[in-house]
Amino acid sequence: MNTASLAPVFITLKLSLLRNGLRQSSGRRAAYISSVVVALLFAALQLIGLIALRGNDHAASVVVLLTAVLALGWAVMPLFFPSGDETLDPTRLVMLPLRPEPLVRALLAASLVGIGPLFTLCLAVGSAIALAHGTAGALVSVLAVALTLLVCVALARAVAAANIRLLTSRKGRDLAVLSGLVIAVGIQVVNFGAQRIGDAGGLSALDPVAGIVRWLPPASAIGAVDSASEGSYGVAAGQLALSAVALFALLWSWQRSLTKLMTTPDGSTLAAASEPTRKESSLSSRLHQLLPEGRTGTVMRRSLRYVWRDPKTKAAWVTALAIGLIVPLFNALQGTGSVYFACFAAGMLGIQMYNQFGQDTSAFWMVALTISSTKDAYTELRARALALLVITLPYTALVCSLTAAVLGDWKALPEVLGLSFALLGAMLATGAVASARFPYSIPQDSAYKNVAPGQGGLAWISIFGGMVSAAVLCAPVIVLTIWLHASNSQSALWLLLPVGAAYGVLIGWAGVRVAAPQTAERLPEILAAVSKG
Repeated sequence: MNTASLAPVFITLKLSLLRNGLRQSSGRRAAYISSVVVALLFAALQLIGLIALRGNDHAASVVVLLTAVLALGWAVMPLFFPSGDETLDPTRLVMLPLRPEPLVRALLAASLVGIGPLFTLCLAVGSAIALAHGTAGALVSVLAVALTLLVCVALARAVAAANIRLLTSRKGRDLAVLSGLVIAVGIQVVNFGAQRIGDAGGLSALDPVAGIVRWLPPASAIGAVDSASEGSYGVAAGQLALSAVALFALLWSWQRSLTKLMTTPDGSTLAAASEPTRKESSLSSRLHQLLPEGRTGTVMRRSLRYVWRDPKTKAAWVTALAIGLIVPLFNALQGTGSVYFACFAAGMLGIQMYNQFGQDTSAFWMVALTISSTKDAYTELRARALALLVITLPYTALVCSLTAAVLGDWKALPEVLGLSFALLGAMLATGAVASARFPYSIPQDSAYKNVAPGQGGLAWISIFGGMVSAAVLCAPVIVLTIWLHASNSQSALWLLLPVGAAYGVLIGWAGVRVAAPQTAERLPEILAAVSKG
């Protein structure tokens, strides 16, 4: 095949893959069109905002840092969204008679087609307009925009090619499921950074960091526009050269990864049959020895294994653990939080008790076969709750302690722990009942769908109805806390710790007892509900 004709072929291939994918369902077309509209609208607003920065004393710092953040997003995008572009997997081309050099050029050209490259182009153009002054600045800005776009795309491709074995494995699917966590944490970090900038006196706080970042590709290309506009032509040439060298280095790394992928066998399954299995078996055996005997220990072991190995369950737990820590700590660090925000961690972790049977999917029939009485159902639910407590109890105590330490309010720690334990017990109780009354299926073939079609209402009722009910069940402990504060009984506040813990145990036990007969009676309905995905 003529290497000169590869680029048009690959561009046509990418457009065909996109077109055929959109033909699969109207929902997918609607989602794609909505994402395009939102991305273009955001890109247009961003372009207008960057142009409005023209002439601002700190415009260079803003656009340089923005370009660096964009490049970071391109670097991590293939790790969390490997299925977003079918052409990211070059192993599909391994049987074709293609050499690495023309293949890299063709894939690079195809990579410039899409929403992401268009968004990046808008940002780069807006950044160049904000900084370009004079003829030299305008000329350099043309090269800077091209280099910025090419470096970002090549960076994503090089990362994808270097990690394609990971991305096509179970661990890669785990990363895709955890993408929502990255977005949530990123939003919190941006919010925290924005407040810090405001406290530090505005955009001038960005100048020291931008002074370093402007020498890192591809931000150095945008920095070259500012240098050329100020007459520092040597500095501008050096910054452009850094981005050009980075581009060639990325292309070389990408080509090397392609050569390795297409000339070596996939040995990713070899290690799974040897030492890691033995280590996992040894660790599992030691864990099993710490658990109770009988059905309780077996169910706890199975539930903990779900947390460690099932992608959807792992994603839910990691998200709950991260957000449960970030919200109280970030608010405490900003000086606007309260030690009571630590109860948010107990709430996030307690949600994991909801829809317990949904994580079993159609395999719930094996669990159903072992439940022949209310006692069996009670033991099953109790063991699942105990498995959850193995993680949630120490983590809740940790978050409460860290929040109190940041705020310097150690006196409030006992009452916050008591409230958290009471809330956790209430959520275990309502979660057990919701699992029996409102089970729903969790699709396993999609990284981003957590509810099967037609069961969204069940999920809303289960989670939000249960959360409201849990808050109501905690009312006695909340009222006691308010009364002790209102009566100035500061010396008695420590009693909230044992009272809250005892109340949490009591209400959790009562919830499981109530849910047990409902579970035993509704086994066929539960199996039908959780098997739809």
